Amino acid sequence: MSASGTAAAGQVEHTLRQVAPGRYDAYEALLRALAAGRVWMLLWHGRPGAPDAQYGNMEVDGLGYAPCVTSPQELAASGWSRDHEVVAGLDVARALYPDRWGVWLNPHAPGGGVGIPWLDLRRIATGLDRMPAGPLRISEPAIQLPQFYAQLTQNAHHTPAIRSLRRAWVQPALGVPYLAVGLDLYDTSGPSVDAVRGMMRQSIGAVPEGLPVSTVAMSDEYDPVAMWLRANSRPFYDREAHAAPGYGYPQAPAY
Repeated sequence: MSASGTAAAGQVEHTLRQVAPGRYDAYEALLRALAAGRVWMLLWHGRPGAPDAQYGNMEVDGLGYAPCVTSPQELAASGWSRDHEVVAGLDVARALYPDRWGVWLNPHAPGGGVGIPWLDLRRIATGLDRMPAGPLRISEPAIQLPQFYAQLTQNAHHTPAIRSLRRAWVQPALGVPYLAVGLDLYDTSGPSVDAVRGMMRQSIGAVPEGLPVSTVAMSDEYDPVAMWLRANSRPFYDREAHAAPGYGYPQAPAY
């Protein structure tokens, strides 16, 4: 391994030692180190690089994890007798999160190591700064924003790509709370997405200064805010509930 690779692996181990219950800052540092570092994935079956190679698996609190270690020293300490492969943390994240698998670092260590669930692997894969730090506390918004919702509803009505809008109040583990607007679109083509972005730009002026607002695609099956919205909220704007047939807007197909 190169010197830079060794240093990155050492950073993973260093930050891992700082993680403790409630230390979300230390956990975020671990995610950053993993995104830039490497791990030693334990193979339950097959050899490194082989088409039939399979990672080990474990389940904790109903979630699946692939066990790994953070250095050759930890590999030796684990007593693992089968094969392993050294993989960039970013590559592991990209490979595992779509199947809703996380990684568990050093499960053999005193205290049982640290698990990184698939939602955080998704943050690593797509960019840690692009998504809020979990765990997220999500609820119905308590703040009253009648002007913004009225403006948003009016603009959405004139944006045919939008089927419906939902809303949630999101409190990240780190960072400021924000209002999330769930966008349910008829299609995600370039022109439709551009039209929706323009609609949000036209509407955002009605938001009180200092209140962060973000959007989430309701079609994103991996986004925790979208998952919460689908399960727990009703649209505050629904084109098909308000527009009469033949009004000129797309209608939902019949099944």
